[in-house]
Amino acid sequence: MNYEETVAYIEDVPRFTSKTSLDHTRLILEELGNPDQGLRIIHVAGTNGKGSVCAYLNSMLTEGGYKVGLFTSPHLIRTNERFMINGVPVEDTAFCTAFDRVMEASRRVMDRGESHPTYFEILLLMGLVIFQEEQVDYVVLETGLGGRLDATNVVRDPLACIIVSISRDHTEYLGETIPEIAAEKAGIIKPGVPVIFDGRNVSAAEVIGRRAAELNSPAFVLKESYTELIRSTKEGIDFRFHYPGEAPADLKVSSVAEYQMMNAALAYFTMKKLFAVHKISDEALIRGIRKTSWSGRMETVMDGVIIDGAHNEDGVAQFVKTAVHFRQDHAITILFSAVSDKEYTRMIHEIVEKIRPDRVVVTQISGYREVPAEELAALFRKEGAELVETVPEIGPAFERAVFLKGDGMLFCVGSLYLAGELKAWIAEHKGETEC
Repeated sequence: MNYEETVAYIEDVPRFTSKTSLDHTRLILEELGNPDQGLRIIHVAGTNGKGSVCAYLNSMLTEGGYKVGLFTSPHLIRTNERFMINGVPVEDTAFCTAFDRVMEASRRVMDRGESHPTYFEILLLMGLVIFQEEQVDYVVLETGLGGRLDATNVVRDPLACIIVSISRDHTEYLGETIPEIAAEKAGIIKPGVPVIFDGRNVSAAEVIGRRAAELNSPAFVLKESYTELIRSTKEGIDFRFHYPGEAPADLKVSSVAEYQMMNAALAYFTMKKLFAVHKISDEALIRGIRKTSWSGRMETVMDGVIIDGAHNEDGVAQFVKTAVHFRQDHAITILFSAVSDKEYTRMIHEIVEKIRPDRVVVTQISGYREVPAEELAALFRKEGAELVETVPEIGPAFERAVFLKGDGMLFCVGSLYLAGELKAWIAEHKGETEC
Protein backbone atom coordinates (compact mmCIF):
# COMPACT_ATOMS: atom_id res chain seq x y z
CA MET A 1 0.00 0.00 0.00
CA ASN A 2 1.12 3.57 -0.62
CA TYR A 3 1.12 6.28 2.08
CA GLU A 4 -2.49 7.40 1.54
CA GLU A 5 -3.78 3.81 1.57
CA THR A 6 -1.77 3.01 4.69
CA VAL A 7 -3.12 6.05 6.54
CA ALA A 8 -6.67 5.18 5.44
CA TYR A 9 -6.28 1.67 6.88
CA ILE A 10 -4.90 2.98 10.20
CA GLU A 11 -7.69 5.56 10.48
CA ASP A 12 -10.27 2.80 9.93
CA VAL A 13 -8.90 0.57 12.72
CA PRO A 14 -11.11 1.98 15.54
CA ARG A 15 -14.13 0.72 13.59
CA PHE A 16 -13.26 -2.95 14.03
CA THR A 17 -11.13 -3.32 17.16
CA SER A 18 -11.18 -2.09 20.75
CA LYS A 19 -8.87 -1.42 23.70
CA THR A 20 -6.25 -4.11 24.32
CA SER A 21 -3.94 -4.86 27.23
CA LEU A 22 -0.25 -4.14 27.67
CA ASP A 23 0.35 -7.88 27.39
CA HIS A 24 -1.14 -7.72 23.90
CA THR A 25 1.23 -4.90 22.93
CA ARG A 26 4.17 -6.84 24.36
CA LEU A 27 3.28 -9.92 22.27
CA ILE A 28 3.54 -7.91 19.07
CA LEU A 29 6.65 -6.14 20.36
CA GLU A 30 8.30 -9.54 20.87
CA GLU A 31 7.30 -10.62 17.36
CA LEU A 32 9.09 -7.49 16.11
CA GLY A 33 12.25 -8.44 17.99
CA ASN A 34 11.73 -5.98 20.86
CA PRO A 35 12.84 -2.83 19.01
CA ASP A 36 12.55 -0.82 22.24
CA GLN A 37 15.49 -2.66 23.77
CA GLY A 38 18.69 -0.73 23.31
CA LEU A 39 16.86 2.57 22.82
CA ARG A 40 17.59 5.32 25.36
CA ILE A 41 14.10 6.56 26.16
CA ILE A 42 12.73 9.50 28.16
CA HIS A 43 9.06 8.81 28.95
CA VAL A 44 6.63 11.72 29.44
CA ALA A 45 3.09 11.61 30.89
CA GLY A 46 0.56 14.09 32.30
CA THR A 47 -2.49 16.06 31.25
CA ASN A 48 -1.31 19.37 29.79
CA GLY A 49 2.19 20.15 28.56
CA LYS A 50 3.42 16.67 27.54
CA GLY A 51 4.02 17.70 23.95
CA SER A 52 5.80 20.90 24.94
CA VAL A 53 8.10 19.09 27.38
CA CYS A 54 8.87 16.53 24.66
CA ALA A 55 9.66 19.35 22.23
CA TYR A 56 12.08 20.98 24.70
CA LEU A 57 13.82 17.65 25.32
CA ASN A 58 14.06 16.98 21.60
CA SER A 59 15.52 20.42 20.92
CA MET A 60 18.13 20.17 23.68
CA LEU A 61 19.27 16.72 22.62
CA THR A 62 19.44 17.82 18.98
CA GLU A 63 21.40 20.93 19.96
CA GLY A 64 23.80 18.58 21.74
CA GLY A 65 24.54 16.85 18.44
CA TYR A 66 22.47 13.71 18.89
CA LYS A 67 20.06 11.95 16.55
CA VAL A 68 16.71 12.08 18.32
CA GLY A 69 13.46 10.22 17.72
CA LEU A 70 10.32 11.99 18.93
CA PHE A 71 6.98 10.17 19.31
CA THR A 72 3.99 12.40 20.08
CA SER A 73 0.26 12.62 19.46
CA PRO A 74 -2.00 13.73 17.99
CA HIS A 75 -0.78 14.92 14.61
CA LEU A 76 -2.06 18.22 13.25
CA ILE A 77 -1.84 17.74 9.49
CA ARG A 78 -0.22 14.44 8.42
CA THR A 79 0.02 11.21 10.40
CA ASN A 80 3.79 10.89 10.01
CA GLU A 81 4.22 14.04 12.15
CA ARG A 82 3.93 11.58 15.05
CA PHE A 83 7.40 10.24 14.23
CA MET A 84 10.04 12.97 14.09
CA ILE A 85 13.77 12.56 13.72
CA ASN A 86 15.64 15.72 14.70
CA GLY A 87 12.42 17.66 14.21
CA VAL A 88 11.59 16.33 10.74
CA PRO A 89 8.68 13.93 10.10
CA VAL A 90 9.76 10.55 8.74
CA GLU A 91 9.54 9.99 5.00
CA ASP A 92 6.41 8.33 3.61
CA THR A 93 8.46 5.33 2.49
CA ALA A 94 9.81 4.70 6.01
CA PHE A 95 6.27 5.15 7.37
CA CYS A 96 4.87 2.48 5.04
CA THR A 97 7.76 0.08 5.60
CA ALA A 98 7.28 0.29 9.37
CA PHE A 99 3.55 -0.28 8.99
CA ASP A 100 4.18 -3.41 6.91
CA ARG A 101 6.52 -4.81 9.55
CA VAL A 102 4.06 -4.11 12.36
CA MET A 103 1.16 -5.70 10.50
CA GLU A 104 3.18 -8.80 9.58
CA ALA A 105 4.01 -9.28 13.27
CA SER A 106 0.39 -8.53 14.25
CA ARG A 107 -0.95 -11.17 11.85
CA ARG A 108 1.30 -13.80 13.41
CA VAL A 109 -0.12 -12.87 16.82
CA MET A 110 -3.69 -12.85 15.48
CA ASP A 111 -3.11 -16.31 14.02
CA ARG A 112 -2.66 -17.44 17.63
CA GLY A 113 -6.10 -16.11 18.54
CA GLU A 114 -5.18 -12.61 19.66
CA SER A 115 -7.10 -9.50 18.58
CA HIS A 116 -6.15 -6.90 15.99
CA PRO A 117 -3.93 -4.11 17.38
CA THR A 118 -5.57 -0.78 18.16
CA TYR A 119 -4.97 2.50 16.34
CA PHE A 120 -2.54 3.74 18.98
CA GLU A 121 -0.78 0.37 19.32
CA ILE A 122 -0.02 0.34 15.60
CA LEU A 123 1.40 3.86 15.69
CA LEU A 124 3.51 3.24 18.79
CA LEU A 125 4.95 0.01 17.37
CA MET A 126 5.64 1.75 14.06
CA GLY A 127 7.51 4.46 15.95
CA LEU A 128 9.71 1.99 17.81
CA VAL A 129 10.47 0.15 14.55
CA ILE A 130 11.34 3.43 12.80
CA PHE A 131 13.60 4.62 15.62
CA GLN A 132 15.41 1.28 15.74
CA GLU A 133 15.90 1.27 11.96
CA GLU A 134 17.16 4.86 12.03
CA GLN A 135 19.53 4.02 14.91
CA VAL A 136 18.60 7.13 16.88
CA ASP A 137 20.65 8.04 19.93
CA TYR A 138 17.65 8.99 22.07
CA VAL A 139 13.86 8.60 21.98
CA VAL A 140 11.50 11.11 23.56
CA LEU A 141 8.25 9.21 24.11
CA GLU A 142 4.92 10.86 24.91
CA THR A 143 2.09 8.81 26.40
CA GLY A 144 -1.35 8.80 24.84
CA LEU A 145 -4.33 9.27 27.18
CA GLY A 146 -3.03 7.76 30.39
CA GLY A 147 0.04 6.16 31.89
CA ARG A 148 -0.42 2.87 33.76
CA LEU A 149 -2.40 1.20 30.95
CA ASP A 150 -1.06 3.31 28.10
CA ALA A 151 0.54 1.32 25.29
CA THR A 152 3.76 3.31 25.69
CA ASN A 153 4.14 1.76 29.14
CA VAL A 154 5.57 -1.38 27.54
CA VAL A 155 8.97 0.35 27.58
CA ARG A 156 11.00 -1.42 30.24
CA ASP A 157 13.96 0.69 31.25
CA PRO A 158 13.62 4.41 30.44
CA LEU A 159 16.37 6.84 31.40
CA ALA A 160 13.85 9.05 33.21
CA CYS A 161 10.13 9.57 33.62
CA ILE A 162 8.53 13.02 33.57
CA ILE A 163 5.01 13.79 34.75
CA VAL A 164 3.69 17.20 33.76
CA SER A 165 0.66 19.04 35.18
CA ILE A 166 -2.35 16.94 36.17
CA SER A 167 -5.93 18.11 35.63
CA ARG A 168 -9.32 16.63 34.80
CA ASP A 169 -9.52 15.28 31.24
CA HIS A 170 -10.64 11.97 29.74
CA THR A 171 -12.34 11.20 33.06
CA GLU A 172 -14.22 8.30 31.49
CA TYR A 173 -10.88 6.46 31.25
CA LEU A 174 -8.71 7.93 34.00
CA GLY A 175 -11.01 8.68 36.93
CA GLU A 176 -13.00 11.64 38.21
CA THR A 177 -10.62 13.07 40.82
CA ILE A 178 -7.13 14.52 40.60
CA PRO A 179 -5.63 11.80 42.85
CA GLU A 180 -7.23 9.09 40.66
CA ILE A 181 -5.87 10.66 37.48
CA ALA A 182 -2.44 11.21 39.08
CA ALA A 183 -2.31 7.53 40.05
CA GLU A 184 -2.91 6.55 36.42
CA LYS A 185 -0.19 8.92 35.20
CA ALA A 186 2.22 7.72 37.90
CA GLY A 187 1.86 4.25 36.41
CA ILE A 188 4.76 5.01 34.07
CA ILE A 189 7.25 5.18 36.97
CA LYS A 190 9.71 2.28 36.90
CA PRO A 191 11.73 0.88 39.84
CA GLY A 192 14.87 2.90 40.43
CA VAL A 193 14.26 5.22 37.47
CA PRO A 194 14.31 8.95 38.33
CA VAL A 195 10.97 10.76 38.07
CA ILE A 196 10.74 14.53 37.64
CA PHE A 197 7.28 15.99 38.15
CA ASP A 198 5.19 19.15 38.32
CA GLY A 199 4.35 19.77 41.98
CA ARG A 200 1.93 22.67 41.62
CA ASN A 201 -1.09 20.49 42.38
CA VAL A 202 -0.45 19.24 45.90
CA SER A 203 -2.84 16.28 45.81
CA ALA A 204 -1.36 15.05 42.52
CA ALA A 205 2.19 15.53 43.79
CA GLU A 206 1.47 13.48 46.91
CA VAL A 207 0.23 10.54 44.82
CA ILE A 208 3.23 10.68 42.48
CA GLY A 209 5.69 11.04 45.36
CA ARG A 210 4.23 8.02 47.16
CA ARG A 211 4.43 5.86 44.06
CA ALA A 212 8.05 6.87 43.48
CA ALA A 213 8.91 5.98 47.09
CA GLU A 214 7.24 2.57 46.73
CA LEU A 215 9.46 1.82 43.72
CA ASN A 216 12.65 3.35 45.20
CA SER A 217 12.71 5.81 42.32
CA PRO A 218 14.59 9.09 42.92
CA ALA A 219 11.88 11.78 42.86
CA PHE A 220 12.33 15.46 42.06
CA VAL A 221 9.33 17.73 42.46
CA LEU A 222 9.34 21.14 40.75
CA LYS A 223 7.36 23.89 42.47
CA GLU A 224 6.06 27.13 41.03
CA SER A 225 8.41 29.10 43.30
CA TYR A 226 11.38 27.63 41.42
CA THR A 227 10.58 29.75 38.36
CA GLU A 228 10.73 33.55 38.33
CA LEU A 229 9.35 35.59 35.45
CA ILE A 230 11.81 38.21 34.24
CA ARG A 231 10.17 39.49 31.06
CA SER A 232 7.10 38.66 28.94
CA THR A 233 6.56 40.08 25.44
CA LYS A 234 4.92 39.08 22.17
CA GLU A 235 8.29 37.54 21.24
CA GLY A 236 8.48 35.20 24.21
CA ILE A 237 9.35 34.86 27.88
CA ASP A 238 12.58 35.25 29.86
CA PHE A 239 12.67 33.56 33.25
CA ARG A 240 15.01 32.28 35.93
CA PHE A 241 14.88 28.68 37.10
CA HIS A 242 16.42 27.88 40.48
CA TYR A 243 16.13 24.41 41.96
CA PRO A 244 17.21 24.40 45.63
CA GLY A 245 20.85 23.50 46.01
CA GLU A 246 21.62 23.96 42.28
CA ALA A 247 22.95 26.92 40.32
CA PRO A 248 20.20 29.12 38.82
CA ALA A 249 19.72 29.23 35.05
CA ASP A 250 18.33 32.08 32.95
CA LEU A 251 16.12 30.56 30.27
CA LYS A 252 14.16 31.98 27.35
CA VAL A 253 11.20 30.36 25.58
CA SER A 254 9.64 31.52 22.33
CA SER A 255 6.11 30.95 23.66
CA VAL A 256 4.01 33.81 25.07
CA ALA A 257 2.37 31.51 27.65
CA GLU A 258 3.71 31.73 31.21
CA TYR A 259 2.86 28.07 31.86
CA GLN A 260 5.68 27.17 29.48
CA MET A 261 8.12 28.19 32.21
CA MET A 262 7.25 25.03 34.15
CA ASN A 263 7.32 22.84 31.02
CA ALA A 264 10.73 24.18 30.02
CA ALA A 265 11.99 23.82 33.60
CA LEU A 266 10.86 20.17 33.78
CA ALA A 267 12.70 19.37 30.55
CA TYR A 268 15.82 21.36 31.48
CA PHE A 269 16.05 19.84 34.96
CA THR A 270 15.65 16.33 33.54
CA MET A 271 18.56 16.97 31.20
CA LYS A 272 20.64 18.25 34.12
CA LYS A 273 19.91 15.03 36.02
CA LEU A 274 20.93 12.99 32.94
CA PHE A 275 24.18 14.88 32.30
CA ALA A 276 26.30 11.82 33.04
CA VAL A 277 24.59 10.09 30.09
CA HIS A 278 24.51 12.83 27.43
CA LYS A 279 27.35 15.20 28.53
CA ILE A 280 25.69 18.22 26.83
CA SER A 281 26.95 21.58 28.09
CA ASP A 282 24.64 23.93 29.94
CA GLU A 283 25.09 26.52 27.19
CA ALA A 284 23.80 24.05 24.59
CA LEU A 285 20.85 23.11 26.79
CA ILE A 286 19.88 26.78 27.14
CA ARG A 287 20.19 27.27 23.37
CA GLY A 288 18.02 24.21 22.82
CA ILE A 289 15.29 25.63 25.09
CA ARG A 290 15.43 28.96 23.26
CA LYS A 291 15.14 27.34 19.82
CA THR A 292 12.14 25.16 20.73
CA SER A 293 8.82 25.59 18.97
CA TRP A 294 5.77 23.34 19.28
CA SER A 295 3.22 23.37 16.50
CA GLY A 296 -0.30 24.42 17.45
CA ARG A 297 0.44 25.07 21.13
CA MET A 298 0.56 28.80 21.81
CA GLU A 299 2.33 29.04 18.48
CA THR A 300 2.87 32.45 16.89
CA VAL A 301 2.17 31.85 13.18
CA MET A 302 2.09 35.50 12.05
CA ASP A 303 2.71 38.82 13.77
CA GLY A 304 0.16 38.99 16.57
CA VAL A 305 -1.55 35.74 15.50
CA ILE A 306 -1.38 32.81 17.92
CA ILE A 307 -2.79 29.30 17.50
CA ASP A 308 -3.43 27.25 20.62
CA GLY A 309 -4.96 23.79 20.75
CA ALA A 310 -6.26 24.25 24.33
CA HIS A 311 -9.37 22.09 24.68
CA ASN A 312 -9.70 20.96 28.30
CA GLU A 313 -10.35 22.75 31.59
CA ASP A 314 -6.77 23.45 32.62
CA GLY A 315 -5.57 24.15 29.07
CA VAL A 316 -8.28 26.75 28.54
CA ALA A 317 -7.56 28.32 31.94
CA GLN A 318 -3.90 28.73 30.98
CA PHE A 319 -4.82 30.14 27.57
CA VAL A 320 -7.19 32.63 29.21
CA LYS A 321 -4.47 33.72 31.63
CA THR A 322 -2.14 34.46 28.71
CA ALA A 323 -4.76 36.35 26.71
CA VAL A 324 -5.74 38.43 29.76
CA HIS A 325 -2.10 39.47 30.14
CA PHE A 326 -2.00 40.83 26.59
CA ARG A 327 -5.50 42.34 26.93
CA GLN A 328 -3.92 45.13 28.97
CA ASP A 329 -2.17 46.57 25.90
CA HIS A 330 -3.89 45.04 22.85
CA ALA A 331 -7.36 44.61 21.41
CA ILE A 332 -8.15 40.88 21.37
CA THR A 333 -9.87 38.97 18.57
CA ILE A 334 -10.86 35.32 19.10
CA LEU A 335 -11.28 32.71 16.35
CA PHE A 336 -13.08 29.78 17.96
CA SER A 337 -14.36 26.32 17.20
CA ALA A 338 -14.76 23.09 19.17
CA VAL A 339 -15.84 19.48 18.83
CA SER A 340 -18.95 18.04 20.45
CA ASP A 341 -17.31 15.90 23.17
CA LYS A 342 -15.54 18.84 24.80
CA GLU A 343 -17.01 21.24 27.35
CA TYR A 344 -17.24 24.13 24.91
CA THR A 345 -20.02 25.88 26.84
CA ARG A 346 -17.69 26.30 29.82
CA MET A 347 -14.83 27.28 27.51
CA ILE A 348 -16.90 30.05 25.95
CA HIS A 349 -18.00 31.28 29.38
CA GLU A 350 -14.37 31.51 30.53
CA ILE A 351 -13.27 33.32 27.38
CA VAL A 352 -15.99 35.95 27.52
CA GLU A 353 -15.95 36.50 31.28
CA LYS A 354 -12.17 36.70 31.72
CA ILE A 355 -10.82 38.00 28.40
CA ARG A 356 -13.74 40.20 27.27
CA PRO A 357 -12.67 39.89 23.61
CA ASP A 358 -13.27 42.86 21.32
CA ARG A 359 -14.34 40.62 18.44
CA VAL A 360 -15.17 36.95 17.98
CA VAL A 361 -15.23 34.91 14.77
CA VAL A 362 -16.80 31.47 15.09
CA THR A 363 -16.23 28.64 12.62
CA GLN A 364 -16.83 24.88 12.60
CA ILE A 365 -14.76 21.71 12.35
CA SER A 366 -16.21 19.20 9.93
CA GLY A 367 -16.74 15.57 10.93
CA TYR A 368 -18.98 13.44 13.09
CA ARG A 369 -18.22 15.62 16.17
CA GLU A 370 -19.07 18.85 14.39
CA VAL A 371 -20.72 21.66 16.35
CA PRO A 372 -22.53 24.17 14.07
CA ALA A 373 -20.91 27.60 14.05
CA GLU A 374 -24.26 29.25 14.68
CA GLU A 375 -24.70 27.24 17.89
CA LEU A 376 -21.29 28.35 19.15
CA ALA A 377 -21.96 31.95 18.12
CA ALA A 378 -25.24 31.93 20.05
CA LEU A 379 -23.38 30.84 23.17
CA PHE A 380 -20.88 33.70 22.80
CA ARG A 381 -23.74 36.19 22.48
CA LYS A 382 -25.55 34.67 25.45
CA GLU A 383 -22.42 35.15 27.57
CA GLY A 384 -22.28 38.82 26.60
CA ALA A 385 -19.90 39.02 23.64
CA GLU A 386 -21.14 41.87 21.44
CA LEU A 387 -19.29 41.60 18.13
CA VAL A 388 -19.66 37.97 17.03
CA GLU A 389 -19.44 36.83 13.42
CA THR A 390 -20.13 33.37 12.01
CA VAL A 391 -17.99 32.07 9.15
CA PRO A 392 -18.52 28.28 8.82
CA GLU A 393 -15.53 27.55 6.53
CA ILE A 394 -12.21 27.63 8.37
CA GLY A 395 -10.09 29.33 5.71
CA PRO A 396 -12.42 32.32 5.17
CA ALA A 397 -12.98 32.49 8.94
CA PHE A 398 -9.23 32.85 9.50
CA GLU A 399 -8.94 35.52 6.82
CA ARG A 400 -11.82 37.44 8.39
CA ALA A 401 -10.34 37.16 11.88
CA VAL A 402 -6.92 38.37 10.69
CA PHE A 403 -8.60 41.37 9.05
CA LEU A 404 -10.59 42.19 12.20
CA LYS A 405 -7.60 41.98 14.53
CA GLY A 406 -6.00 45.10 12.99
CA ASP A 407 -3.09 46.18 15.21
CA GLY A 408 -4.27 43.95 18.05
CA MET A 409 -3.81 40.23 18.69
CA LEU A 410 -5.67 37.21 17.35
CA PHE A 411 -5.96 33.97 19.34
CA CYS A 412 -7.24 30.90 17.46
CA VAL A 413 -8.45 28.44 20.09
CA GLY A 414 -10.87 25.69 21.06
CA SER A 415 -9.50 22.47 19.57
CA LEU A 416 -6.38 20.75 18.29
CA TYR A 417 -8.47 19.89 15.23
CA LEU A 418 -8.94 23.61 14.61
CA ALA A 419 -5.20 24.12 15.10
CA GLY A 420 -4.44 21.38 12.57
CA GLU A 421 -6.87 22.67 9.93
CA LEU A 422 -5.57 26.22 10.35
CA LYS A 423 -1.96 25.09 10.03
CA ALA A 424 -2.79 23.19 6.85
CA TRP A 425 -4.70 26.15 5.39
CA ILE A 426 -1.92 28.61 6.24
CA ALA A 427 0.70 26.34 4.63
CA GLU A 428 -1.40 26.09 1.46
CA HIS A 429 -2.10 29.83 1.27
CA LYS A 430 1.26 31.12 2.49
CA GLY A 431 1.70 34.76 1.54
CA GLU A 432 -1.95 35.32 0.70
CA THR A 433 -3.13 36.42 4.14
CA GLU A 434 -1.95 39.79 5.37
CA CYS A 435 -1.98 41.04 8.95
